[in-house]
Amino acid sequence: MKRVSGGFSLLEVLVAFVILALTLSVMMRIFSGGLRNAALADDYSRAVLLAESRLAELGVQPLEGESRGEFDGKYRWRSTIRPWVDDAGDLGAGAQPLPVRLMEIEVRVAWGEEGGRSREIGLSTLQLAPAPGPGS
Repeated sequence: MKRVSGGFSLLEVLVAFVILALTLSVMMRIFSGGLRNAALADDYSRAVLLAESRLAELGVQPLEGESRGEFDGKYRWRSTIRPWVDDAGDLGAGAQPLPVRLMEIEVRVAWGEEGGRSREIGLSTLQLAPAPGPGS
Protein backbone atom coordinates (compact mmCIF):
# COMPACT_ATOMS: atom_id res chain seq x y z
CA MET A 1 0.00 0.00 0.00
CA LYS A 2 1.33 3.36 -1.06
CA ARG A 3 1.44 6.17 1.48
CA VAL A 4 0.15 9.64 0.35
CA SER A 5 2.09 12.64 1.54
CA GLY A 6 0.04 15.20 3.53
CA GLY A 7 2.05 18.31 2.45
CA PHE A 8 1.28 21.05 -0.07
CA SER A 9 2.55 21.02 -3.61
CA LEU A 10 4.70 23.85 -4.96
CA LEU A 11 1.80 25.12 -7.11
CA GLU A 12 -0.52 25.37 -4.09
CA VAL A 13 2.10 27.32 -2.14
CA LEU A 14 2.64 29.75 -5.06
CA VAL A 15 -1.11 30.35 -5.45
CA ALA A 16 -1.40 31.01 -1.71
CA PHE A 17 1.46 33.57 -1.88
CA VAL A 18 -0.13 35.35 -4.88
CA ILE A 19 -3.47 35.61 -3.04
CA LEU A 20 -1.67 36.87 0.07
CA ALA A 21 0.29 39.47 -1.93
CA LEU A 22 -2.85 40.77 -3.67
CA THR A 23 -4.75 40.98 -0.40
CA LEU A 24 -1.92 42.82 1.37
CA SER A 25 -1.52 45.33 -1.47
CA VAL A 26 -5.25 46.14 -1.41
CA MET A 27 -5.17 46.50 2.37
CA MET A 28 -2.15 48.83 2.18
CA ARG A 29 -3.89 51.03 -0.41
CA ILE A 30 -6.97 51.27 1.80
CA PHE A 31 -4.83 52.10 4.83
CA SER A 32 -2.77 54.76 3.04
CA GLY A 33 -5.95 56.29 1.58
CA GLY A 34 -7.41 56.50 5.08
CA LEU A 35 -4.28 58.23 6.37
CA ARG A 36 -4.35 60.69 3.46
CA ASN A 37 -8.02 61.50 4.13
CA ALA A 38 -7.35 61.96 7.85
CA ALA A 39 -4.54 64.42 7.08
CA LEU A 40 -6.79 66.30 4.65
CA ALA A 41 -9.58 66.49 7.23
CA ASP A 42 -7.08 67.82 9.78
CA ASP A 43 -5.95 70.52 7.32
CA TYR A 44 -9.55 71.56 6.64
CA SER A 45 -10.46 71.73 10.33
CA ARG A 46 -7.34 73.79 11.14
CA ALA A 47 -8.15 76.16 8.25
CA VAL A 48 -11.74 76.58 9.48
CA LEU A 49 -10.53 77.29 13.03
CA LEU A 50 -8.08 79.87 11.71
CA ALA A 51 -10.78 81.54 9.58
CA GLU A 52 -13.23 81.60 12.53
CA SER A 53 -10.55 83.14 14.73
CA ARG A 54 -9.84 85.85 12.13
CA LEU A 55 -13.58 86.55 11.74
CA ALA A 56 -13.95 86.98 15.51
CA GLU A 57 -10.90 89.25 15.66
CA LEU A 58 -12.07 91.44 12.77
CA GLY A 59 -15.64 91.61 14.06
CA VAL A 60 -14.59 93.54 17.17
CA GLN A 61 -13.79 96.70 15.19
CA PRO A 62 -14.73 96.24 11.52
CA LEU A 63 -12.72 98.81 9.57
CA GLU A 64 -13.09 98.79 5.81
CA GLY A 65 -10.13 97.37 3.91
CA GLU A 66 -8.15 94.26 3.04
CA SER A 67 -5.37 92.47 4.89
CA ARG A 68 -3.27 89.36 4.36
CA GLY A 69 -1.07 87.16 6.46
CA GLU A 70 0.39 83.74 7.06
CA PHE A 71 -0.01 81.22 9.85
CA ASP A 72 2.49 78.45 10.69
CA GLY A 73 4.16 78.92 7.31
CA LYS A 74 1.52 76.64 5.78
CA TYR A 75 -1.75 78.57 5.81
CA ARG A 76 -2.22 81.89 4.03
CA TRP A 77 -5.21 84.08 4.88
CA ARG A 78 -6.82 87.09 3.23
CA SER A 79 -9.55 89.17 4.83
CA THR A 80 -11.80 91.78 3.25
CA ILE A 81 -14.14 94.17 5.03
CA ARG A 82 -16.52 96.18 2.89
CA PRO A 83 -19.94 97.81 3.29
CA TRP A 84 -22.74 95.38 2.59
CA VAL A 85 -25.14 96.36 -0.18
CA ASP A 86 -28.46 94.57 -0.53
CA ASP A 87 -29.88 93.52 -3.88
CA ALA A 88 -32.13 96.61 -4.08
CA GLY A 89 -29.18 98.93 -3.48
CA ASP A 90 -31.24 101.64 -1.76
CA LEU A 91 -33.00 102.34 1.54
CA GLY A 92 -36.46 102.82 0.04
CA ALA A 93 -38.62 105.91 -0.34
CA GLY A 94 -38.59 108.19 2.70
CA ALA A 95 -36.36 105.92 4.80
CA GLN A 96 -34.23 107.57 7.47
CA PRO A 97 -30.51 106.72 7.57
CA LEU A 98 -29.51 104.67 10.60
CA PRO A 99 -26.57 105.43 12.93
CA VAL A 100 -25.11 102.00 12.04
CA ARG A 101 -24.25 100.23 8.83
CA LEU A 102 -23.75 96.61 7.88
CA MET A 103 -20.24 95.52 7.01
CA GLU A 104 -19.46 92.26 5.21
CA ILE A 105 -16.40 90.49 6.61
CA GLU A 106 -14.91 87.75 4.46
CA VAL A 107 -11.93 85.57 5.36
CA ARG A 108 -10.33 83.14 2.92
CA VAL A 109 -7.70 80.63 4.05
CA ALA A 110 -5.55 78.78 1.49
CA TRP A 111 -2.93 76.08 1.86
CA GLY A 112 -1.09 73.60 -0.32
CA GLU A 113 2.33 72.91 -1.72
CA GLU A 114 3.97 74.95 -4.44
CA GLY A 115 3.19 73.31 -7.76
CA GLY A 116 0.79 70.94 -6.00
CA ARG A 117 -2.92 71.14 -5.50
CA SER A 118 -3.88 74.25 -3.59
CA ARG A 119 -6.96 74.19 -1.35
CA GLU A 120 -8.99 77.09 -0.02
CA ILE A 121 -11.95 77.72 2.26
CA GLY A 122 -13.87 80.92 2.82
CA LEU A 123 -16.10 82.20 5.60
CA SER A 124 -18.08 85.42 5.68
CA THR A 125 -20.38 87.23 8.08
CA LEU A 126 -22.21 90.51 8.48
CA GLN A 127 -21.37 92.86 11.35
CA LEU A 128 -22.89 96.14 12.56
CA ALA A 129 -20.50 99.08 12.62
CA PRO A 130 -21.01 102.76 13.41
CA ALA A 131 -22.06 104.77 10.39
CA PRO A 132 -19.49 107.26 9.15
CA GLY A 133 -20.13 110.71 10.61
CA PRO A 134 -20.76 113.79 8.51
CA GLY A 135 -17.67 114.85 6.66
CA SER A 136 -16.03 111.38 6.96
